[in-house]
Amino acid sequence: MRSNLEGERPAARTGQETSTAVLSDAAGARSRSPGARLRGGLGYFFAALRLHPQFALGYAIVVLVMLIALLAPWLAPYSPVTADPSQYLLPPGWAHPMGTDASGMDILSRVMFAPRIDLTIAVLGTLVSAAIGTFLGALVGYYQSARGLRAVACDAIVRASDVLQAFPVFVFAIALVAIFGQSIQSIIAAIAFVNIPIYLRLMRSQVLSIRQLRYVEAAYVAGASDLAILWRHVIPNAIAPLVAQLSINIGWSVLLTAGLSFVGAGVVAPTATTPGSAPRR
Repeated sequence: MRSNLEGERPAARTGQETSTAVLSDAAGARSRSPGARLRGGLGYFFAALRLHPQFALGYAIVVLVMLIALLAPWLAPYSPVTADPSQYLLPPGWAHPMGTDASGMDILSRVMFAPRIDLTIAVLGTLVSAAIGTFLGALVGYYQSARGLRAVACDAIVRASDVLQAFPVFVFAIALVAIFGQSIQSIIAAIAFVNIPIYLRLMRSQVLSIRQLRYVEAAYVAGASDLAILWRHVIPNAIAPLVAQLSINIGWSVLLTAGLSFVGAGVVAPTATTPGSAPRR
């Protein structure tokens, strides 16, 4: 019996030492410098790129477009807004690799500068719509089963989003630009307005399932206010689908901006946008 106990003690000490080592490693991981955590995150990111070559290709294209847009003042051979009537409608050549448009502007220079305006409009419009839609969707989902004025307000918001989604998006965007004027701010507002119902419905569906969980009920029993519960417990755990939707809507917003420019309802010429709007002869 004594020999068995003596054999068990080293094992116990070994287990205790192992748990202590694990705790110390965890504490060390938490206490790592921001630079070390950044290097670890970059290592994980590049490992994911190696495992998913399709994602790496798409990421490289996006980074290339953004770099060209940032370096456009130094890379573009001509000014994107300077017209030369003597050089209009030239075919591609050494002087103008992509030719010139009807006003004599260099198309390559305008293509390099265009992502600056397009990405700004798309990102700002999408972020504004996501912020408003997230807030409204969280309120509607949290007070879905409430009574009185809250229930009426939630139902009115949902019905308004239904009416908004019933209109063709492109036609509705043209109408908004016509009402508010043809400017970058108007296009951002139009993109934000037509995208709000998407994020509202996504957040509402997430909140309807999350509000039933135990930690939300525990926060309510502990005396937390509704806004505190939404901000600290509900929205952070419901935000993942909305983040995934952001990338989709940014690309769609670029296409919408290009479509508005194509029909003459986009950014005022001669600002360089996709596909490029120049004054007609």
